[in-house]
Amino acid sequence: MFWSAALAADSTPRPVSLDEAQRTANDAAGWVEENWSIWLSNGLRMILIVVIAIVMRSLIRRAITKLIARMNRTTESLDGTALGGLLVNAERRRQRSEAIGSVLRSVTSFLIMGTAALTVLSVLKINLAPLLASAGVAGVAIGFGARNLVTDFLSGVFMILEDQYGVGDEVDAGVATGTVIEVGLRVTKLRGSNGAIWYVRNGEVKRIGNLSQGWATAGVDIQVRSDEDLDRVRGIITRVGEDMQKDEPWNERLWEPVEVLGLDAVYLDSVVIRVSAKTMPGVALGVERELRWRIKRELDAEGIRIVGRPLDADLETASSPDPSAGVAAPSALANPTSPQSQATVPIPPGPSLGK
Repeated sequence: MFWSAALAADSTPRPVSLDEAQRTANDAAGWVEENWSIWLSNGLRMILIVVIAIVMRSLIRRAITKLIARMNRTTESLDGTALGGLLVNAERRRQRSEAIGSVLRSVTSFLIMGTAALTVLSVLKINLAPLLASAGVAGVAIGFGARNLVTDFLSGVFMILEDQYGVGDEVDAGVATGTVIEVGLRVTKLRGSNGAIWYVRNGEVKRIGNLSQGWATAGVDIQVRSDEDLDRVRGIITRVGEDMQKDEPWNERLWEPVEVLGLDAVYLDSVVIRVSAKTMPGVALGVERELRWRIKRELDAEGIRIVGRPLDADLETASSPDPSAGVAAPSALANPTSPQSQATVPIPPGPSLGK
């Protein structure tokens, strides 16, 4: 009871004298007067830091955007010209430049705003050492957990910067082959020959075979009988190539005259003539089909027959029948005078016994 009464007495508010209230107010006013200049200077410094960061970010992003737009205008002016035909197409360069611009703008924003945030925290007298240490540990943990994602992202960045392939290119990525329909920093989309869409992670691509850069080669094999006049066949194929190079649209797709390289293989009853032509990238298959069509039609008109390719030696040996397979193995039963053959003769029935 005594303790409860004492606690109740202590908890009752005591009247504050006028002198004590005045002294407290003077202390608070003095503390505010001493620190207001620091607050004002720190506030102005933080506002100045934020304003400078925003202005710098805006200027750099605008400069990057103007640079990308200038690159696109240069590409559009070259598109359709002879020089533009030797370069990659405008759409591919536009997407590549937009991807590079997006990466640069994101990196710029991250660096500028991150630096501004750390500077503001330092102005507020916040110790950045624990924060940076925690961020480092978290970054290492995230890096280990999402190492595949980081690998895909870095591979995509270097792929775009090095211009390894772009939209519209026919590529062989090892895990898939097809036409590039979309290029991303993490995943590349390919359209296969059967219409399937392949999503290939950039980090898993170990090699790239780009069939749409530079030039391509169209190769055709023509097999005729071995007794044909090869000089005549060469002249017919050369004439077909010259006529094809004069027609639309093959005059743009064929970059060099069709060349007869010579005999690619010689068999007992036929020979294989190799025909080659340098073409625009990505159109080699179409040139090969048209060239086969024209050569076949011209050879038929000249009375030269195209024969089929013989089987390989291993397949021909395996599929050829054995002449001795139809010969029966020697047997003693085949000789009717042999003891074995006579032993197989049935015993004639004897006289029947009467009852």
